[in-house]
Amino acid sequence: MKNKIIIAGLAFSLFFNWSCTDLEENVLDESLNGEGQAEAISGAIAPAYGQLKSTWYHTNNFGLQLIASDEGILPYRGGTDWYDGGKYLAVHAHTTTPTNDLITSTWNALTKNISRTLSAIEVLTPLAEGGNTEAQGALYEMKALRAYLNMQTLDSWGLVFKKESSASTSEILRGQDAVSYIESELLSVADVINTTRGPGRMTQSAVWGLLSRLYLNAAVYRDPYGTPAFAAADMDKVIKYTDNIINSGKFSLSPEYFDLFDDANNSNPELIFAIDQRGVLADEHNRWAYWSIPGSMFARPESINVDGTDGPAITSDFYQTWVDAYGAVDPADADSRFYKNNAKVPDNLKDLTGLSPLNDENHYYCVKAEDFEIDRGIMRGIPWAARKDANGAFYKCDGGYRIYPVKQIKGNGPDKNVGYVNLTLKVDFTNEGSTHAAGYRVSKYQFSHTSPDGNTYSSVDMVLLRYAEIYMMRAEAKLRKGQIGEALADMNIVRTSRTARAPIPAALTAINLDILYREYGFEFYWEGLRRTTQIRFNHFEDKWTEKSDVDVNHRLFPIPQVAIDGASNTPGYLVQNKGY
Repeated sequence: MKNKIIIAGLAFSLFFNWSCTDLEENVLDESLNGEGQAEAISGAIAPAYGQLKSTWYHTNNFGLQLIASDEGILPYRGGTDWYDGGKYLAVHAHTTTPTNDLITSTWNALTKNISRTLSAIEVLTPLAEGGNTEAQGALYEMKALRAYLNMQTLDSWGLVFKKESSASTSEILRGQDAVSYIESELLSVADVINTTRGPGRMTQSAVWGLLSRLYLNAAVYRDPYGTPAFAAADMDKVIKYTDNIINSGKFSLSPEYFDLFDDANNSNPELIFAIDQRGVLADEHNRWAYWSIPGSMFARPESINVDGTDGPAITSDFYQTWVDAYGAVDPADADSRFYKNNAKVPDNLKDLTGLSPLNDENHYYCVKAEDFEIDRGIMRGIPWAARKDANGAFYKCDGGYRIYPVKQIKGNGPDKNVGYVNLTLKVDFTNEGSTHAAGYRVSKYQFSHTSPDGNTYSSVDMVLLRYAEIYMMRAEAKLRKGQIGEALADMNIVRTSRTARAPIPAALTAINLDILYREYGFEFYWEGLRRTTQIRFNHFEDKWTEKSDVDVNHRLFPIPQVAIDGASNTPGYLVQNKGY
C-alpha cells in the first residue's frame, strides 16, 4: 500500500468550511511502511496534544473559566496593567458581549484543537484499517480527545461540532443531541483504548472519568437555562464509571496536596489526564504558576527572570467560604490544602514592625537557590522571596541567596520602592481594590526546577483530571440519589487523604449539597472547574464582588461575533446564544 501522508495546518475557517484557505503542507512520508508509519502516527497526534497548552493558556480557557467564577477577579491593576480592553472585567461581571477577546481567543483555541484531532483522525484511519495496531490505538486516543474538547465547547457555549471530514461542514448539535454525540464518541473507544499510557495521553481511565463528568453535567447540558433535573439513570452511570476507576486499583490520592502540582507530578498516582510537559523547552506553559503572584516577587533565585504578573486574586467571597467552614480557626491551621509554608522564615525575622525596604538591609536569611520555594496555596500578607540590587542582580550571601520580605517595586502607588507587598483581602474594581498588592493570591503550581527558566518554561504537567474528582463525582451522584452515608464516606476519603503534613482536614459528620459544593471549592480551586460546578449547584447567579448579574442566559458565553460573521453565508447555521 502506498499513499502520501500530509499534515495540513488547519485554519479556523477550514474547520467550519466557510471559506477557502491556503494550507501549509508538510509531507511526512510516502511509503506507509515501517518507520514511515511510526512517523506518520506520531506526527498526527503531536499537534493535537500539543495544542492543549494553548487551549488552556491563562489568556484562553483557563482565564475564561476562572474569571467568570467567584474564584478569580482581575481588576485594572493601578490603572496600568491587565485592562486589555476590559475583557477580564466584563467576564467577571457577566457583562460580556460577542466581541469579548477572552471569549473569542478561547473559542479559536478550542476549535483549532478540535481541527487538529480531526486532521489526526483522517491520517490515522487508513493506517488503522490497514492493520497497524499503533495507528488503531492512536485513533482511539484522538476520538477521545475530540470528545473531551467538544465537551468544553458544550460546557461554555452549549454546542458541539460533529465533523468527520475536513471537506465537509460541521454539524452543530445542542442539548440532548450534543450529549448523545459525546457519549457515543467516548463509548465507542471505552473498551478498546489503551489502559497503560501515562496521564499525558488519553486512556481508558480518562475516558471513564470523562463519561462520569458528562453524565454528572448532562442535566445542565440538556437545558442550560433551567433548573437541572438530575436523572437517577445519569447518576447511576456516574457511579458505574467512577466505580470502574476506583476498582481498577491504578490510582491513589496524593498524601501531599501540592505534590500534585510539582515538577515530578507526571508520575503522581493521582493524575488521570494532564498536559504532559516533561522535557518541554518551547511553547512554554508556566502561566498557572506566575499569573497570580505579585509582580515584585522573584520566585526562583537561580533564574533572574522569574517573577509574577500581579494578575488575578481570589475574591473575598471565595475566601469567606474557608472562613465560614473553619470559624475561629485560621484555614491555614485547619486544612493543608489551603496553604503550605515553604519559605520558612526564621522566627526572629517574622516581626516587621518598624521596618521598610529602606531600612531592612540586614533583615534576611540565607538559602541555597535549589532549596528555596515560595509559599504555596492561598498567599496572604507579606510574602518572602529573593530581591534584586540596583544593578538588577540578586543579593547573595555565603550560603547562597538572601531572602527578604518582598519589596513593592511594581506599580505606581505610594508604596512603590518604600513599602512591602502586603496582600490584602480587599480586591475589587475600585482604585483601592485595584492596586498591585490588592487581593490574596494563589500559588498552586510550582515554579519548575527542571526547566532552564522557571517562567518561560515548565516541566510541570497541567492537571486536567485527577483521582480526587472521581471520588467527589461519585459522592455527588450518590448524594443526589439519596445515598447520604455513602456520599459522606466518599467526600471524607478526599478530605482526610492529605496526610503528609499537618493540618490534616478532619472528617465531616454530615453532608448536603451546600457542604459538597463547598468541598469542591476547597479541593479544586484554581483548576478551571469552578464555573461548571457553580452552574450545576445553582450558584452561578449568586452575587459576589463586582458581580450582581442574575441572568441565567449568561451561564453560556456568547458565540464570538467573528464566528457568526464567518458563517453568514449559510443562514441559520450558527445562531447566537440567548441573551446576547
